[in-house]
Amino acid sequence: MAQSENNLDHDIPILHLSSFWAKSIIGLLALVCFTNSFDGDFVFDDSEAILNNKDLRAETPLGDLWIHDFWGTKLSSNVSHKSYRPLTVLTFRINYILAGGYHPVGFHVVNIILHCIVSVLMLDVFSILFGGLTYNSKGRRVDLAPKASFLAALLFAVHPVHTECVAGIVGRADLLCALFFLLSFLGYCKAFIEYDKEGKQFSILWILTSVLLGAVAMLCKEQGITVLGLNAVFDAFVICKLNLLRLFQMLLYKDKALESAVFLNKGFLLRIIFMASGGAAILYVRWRIMGTGPPAFTDVDNPASFADNIPIRAINYNYYYSLNAWLLLCPWWLCFDWSMGCIPLIKSLSDWRIIALAALWFCLSGLICQALCSEDCHKRRILSLGLGFLTIPFLPASNLLFRVGFVIAERVIYLPSAGYCMLLTYGCSILSRQVKNKKLIAAAVLGIVFTNTLRCIIRSNQWRSEEQLFKSALPVCPLNAKVHYNVGKNLADKGNQTAAIKYYREAIRLNPKYVHAMNNLGNILKERNELQEAEELLALAVQIQPDFAAAWMNLGIVQNSLKRFAEAEKSYWTAIKHRKKYPDCYYNLGRLYADLNRHLDALNAWRNATVLKPEHSLAWNNLIILLDNTGNLAQAEAVGKEALELLPNDHSLMFSLANVLGKSQKYKESEVLFLKAIKANPNTASYHGNLAVLYHRWGNLDSAKKHYEISLKLDPVAPGTRENYSLLKRKLEQVHKKGSA
Repeated sequence: MAQSENNLDHDIPILHLSSFWAKSIIGLLALVCFTNSFDGDFVFDDSEAILNNKDLRAETPLGDLWIHDFWGTKLSSNVSHKSYRPLTVLTFRINYILAGGYHPVGFHVVNIILHCIVSVLMLDVFSILFGGLTYNSKGRRVDLAPKASFLAALLFAVHPVHTECVAGIVGRADLLCALFFLLSFLGYCKAFIEYDKEGKQFSILWILTSVLLGAVAMLCKEQGITVLGLNAVFDAFVICKLNLLRLFQMLLYKDKALESAVFLNKGFLLRIIFMASGGAAILYVRWRIMGTGPPAFTDVDNPASFADNIPIRAINYNYYYSLNAWLLLCPWWLCFDWSMGCIPLIKSLSDWRIIALAALWFCLSGLICQALCSEDCHKRRILSLGLGFLTIPFLPASNLLFRVGFVIAERVIYLPSAGYCMLLTYGCSILSRQVKNKKLIAAAVLGIVFTNTLRCIIRSNQWRSEEQLFKSALPVCPLNAKVHYNVGKNLADKGNQTAAIKYYREAIRLNPKYVHAMNNLGNILKERNELQEAEELLALAVQIQPDFAAAWMNLGIVQNSLKRFAEAEKSYWTAIKHRKKYPDCYYNLGRLYADLNRHLDALNAWRNATVLKPEHSLAWNNLIILLDNTGNLAQAEAVGKEALELLPNDHSLMFSLANVLGKSQKYKESEVLFLKAIKANPNTASYHGNLAVLYHRWGNLDSAKKHYEISLKLDPVAPGTRENYSLLKRKLEQVHKKGSA
C-alpha cells in the first residue's frame, strides 16, 4: 500500500515542498486571486442579506438571529426562504458593529481571509485523502503524498468558480460552512490517532466533536450537515478498507469470512450509529425551528422542478448536473444568476443537449466502476473519496431531497470542487505515467494554475460593482430576463432612464409575466408622463400577481395623475390590504386626500406613515405644511418640533417649521432654523427667499435685501420673490428720503 502511494506522489510533476512553504504558497495564491475584490461594493443579494437586514443592527436583540432566516425574515412567515444561517448573520453583525456601519471593505476582507484559511486547510484534508492515516512512532501523522495534496489544494485555491463565494459577501455562508465542514472532517480523522494501539480503537470524544462541528457548519449553511456522510465514506474506505466487490461476492456465496469482515469488527457500526443519531437530532431541531414547512418557490426560480412529466424533470435535473460539471472543468462562462430562461428546458429526447447528460454519466459510470471494482485498493480509496467529496456536499442542491430555489448556483459547488480537484490531481498522476516527457505535464499543470488565477482576478473584478457584474452576465445568459432586469435597474438608479427602458422591455419580452420588470418600467413611464402605457403595465402586473402591493400603490399614483381619484383610492387601499405596514402608500394616499381637500383624512394618512416609518421626511413635511395652510399654526409647530427631534439634520423640516414660526411672529426661533437650513443646503432659492420675507416683516431690511438678491441670483424667476424685492426697494428708498430730510 505504501509503495502505491509513493508511486502516486512520484508521478506528480511538481517540486516537493515543506508543509510550511506549501501552505504559504497556497494561502498567497488564494489571496492574489481575490484581493482586488476587497474594496468592492455591496452587490446583488448583499442588498437584502446585509443592507436591508435589521438583524445586523445593534438595536436588534441577538435572540432574533435564532428565529429569523438569512434575510432577516421570521422563519414562521409564509414569505421566508427558510435559509437558517444564524452564525453567518452573526459574523455580518460583528462586521457592522466593528466598522460602525455599512462599510463593505471589512466584509470583503473577512471573506478573502476565510477563503485563504479554507484553501490552506485543504492541504491537510487532501494529505489524508491521498495518503491515508499513517502515524510515526511519536504519534504524528506522516504525509505519504505531499506533492499530490499540494497540487490538489493549489487547484482548489485558484478555481474561478469560487469567485461568487469570495467576492460576493453573502458567499460567506459557503466559506464558513466549508471551514467547519473541514474541521469536522479533520476532527473525525483525529478520532483514529490512537487507532491500532492496544486497548483503544477510536475516540468517542472526537467523534462527538466532529458531529458538533457538523452542526456548526449547518448553522452557517444547510449543506454543512453532509460532512457526516463524507465521514461515513471515509470510515468505510480508509479505516475499514471496505471492498464492495469483495463484500458482494461474500454475500452472494455466503462466505464464512463475512462474519469476520474487517468493517464489522472495528466499531464501524457503532460510529455510524453515533453520527446517524447526531445527524437525525440536528435535522429534527432544524426542521422544528424552520416551522416544519418547506419554502415556497416559483417556476421561474427552478422551472425543471415544476415540470409535470417526471422523465422530463429527471432529464433536466441531470442536464443541470452536467452544467455544474462543465463549470468545474471550464469555469469561463460564469454568471451571477442562471434562472428565468437562462437555461431553456429540455422537452424531448431529440434535443442535442442530451449529449451532455450522456457524457456526464459515461464519465461517472467509469469512475464509479473503478472505485468499486478495481483490484488496486489505493485507486479504489482515492476514487471513492474523490467522488464522495464531489457528490455528497452537492446533494442538498441536487433537487433529489427537496426542491431548491435556483437552477444553477456557482456558490453551491464551492465544497464539491474539492472532489473535482482531487480527481483531476489523480488523473494528472495517471497521465504522467503514460507520458515520457514529464516537463510537458508540468507545463500543463502550471498552465491550468496560471489560467485559473488570471480568470479569478478578472472575475473578482467584475464582482466589484453591480454595473460590471450585471453586464458581464449578458453574453453568458442572453435569455435570462433577470439579467436584463438587473442591468435596467442599475441604469435607472444612475438616472439613465432611456437605456433602462430598453432592458426592462427586453426582460418583459423574455418573460411576459415578469411583474417586477413591469412595475419598474411603469414607474419610469409614470415619471416621463407616459401615463397610459404606465397604467396598462401596472394593471397587468397586479392582474398576474394580485398581492403585489408596490404595483398597486404605483397604479394608484398613475390613476391619481389621470384624475381618476376613486380608482386611485381603491388601489391604495388594496396595496395596504396586502402590506399592512406600508408607509409610502399611506403617504401617497394622504396626497390624494389633500388634492380632494379631505384634510382630516390626509392628516390621518400622513400620521400613519410617520408612525410606521418615523424617518419619513416627506410625510412629516406634508403634515406641517397642511396644518400651516389650514391655519393650525400651534399644531403645525408641535408637529414640526416632534419631527425635528427624530430627524434633527433634515433641512427641509427646518425650513417648514421656520415658516410656521415666522407666521406666529416667533422671529428669532424662525431665523435660527432658516439659517440652519441654509447652512445645510445653501443653494436653495426658496430658503433665502423665505428668510428674506422674515427679515422684511421683522424690519431687518438690509438682511432682507441681501437674501432677496441671493434668492434671485439662484432662481431669477422665483414666484413672488421679485415682487417682494421691488416692495423692499421702494421701502428702502422711502426710508432713505426720510433720513435725508
